[in-house]
Amino acid sequence: MNKFRYLDAVRGIIEHLEKTQTEAVEKAAEIVASALTGGGAVFCASVGHGTDGDFLNRAGGLAAVQGFNFSFNVNSPVAEDLKDRPRPEPFEQDLETVRFAVRASNLRAGDVMLTGSVSGKNRGPIELAMACRDMGVKVIAFTSMTYTKQVESLHPSGKLLYEVADVVIDHGAPYGDGAVDMPGFDFKLLPVSGVAADIAGWMIWERVIEKMTEAGDPPSVYMSVNRDGGWEYYEKSKAEYNRRGY
Repeated sequence: MNKFRYLDAVRGIIEHLEKTQTEAVEKAAEIVASALTGGGAVFCASVGHGTDGDFLNRAGGLAAVQGFNFSFNVNSPVAEDLKDRPRPEPFEQDLETVRFAVRASNLRAGDVMLTGSVSGKNRGPIELAMACRDMGVKVIAFTSMTYTKQVESLHPSGKLLYEVADVVIDHGAPYGDGAVDMPGFDFKLLPVSGVAADIAGWMIWERVIEKMTEAGDPPSVYMSVNRDGGWEYYEKSKAEYNRRGY
């Protein structure tokens, strides 16, 4: 029988989260629970390679967690020899787009934004975190401290994601993300950041549900629509979320 080294790597991630991140998870859960009961909303942008989708509209998950994404396009074609004309003022389109999206969105002070970058160096998540905090939105960031301590920021501020967040969840992915030595390769393969962020996120949602329920104000959660009574329960939870905000 084959021994799957990837499973050993994931077990290492779970051990890391359990031994080192419970305090950060607890703090993140408190921020989310306080926001929801205080009239705020909770948004989840990309936390790394699509993992955020696992938190949205899921059976057994919080109804209150909503996605945050955006796109912005301008159609203004010019001749090839005019494309590199200098601008009259400095303009960084990707960062300006993030700022515009935050201002144009339903985000308000007192809300919560989850975002992430495995390396912590990428411009978009850093700008999103900074723009949110400027608005008074709390930011929970998923990153790898092992990774981010070995890279330089691509953001003009020079800051890394962990430096611009209210709470940092170190999901424990190794430098480069690959976690398994494979014959024939001089670097590790098989990334673990997606699994790590997913587990860490569900740890947060678990504590949010527990905290709010223990306080006598349980949040709306979803049941699988594929079990008996599932659709009815889903519609009831959706209506309750829309009525209360959580």
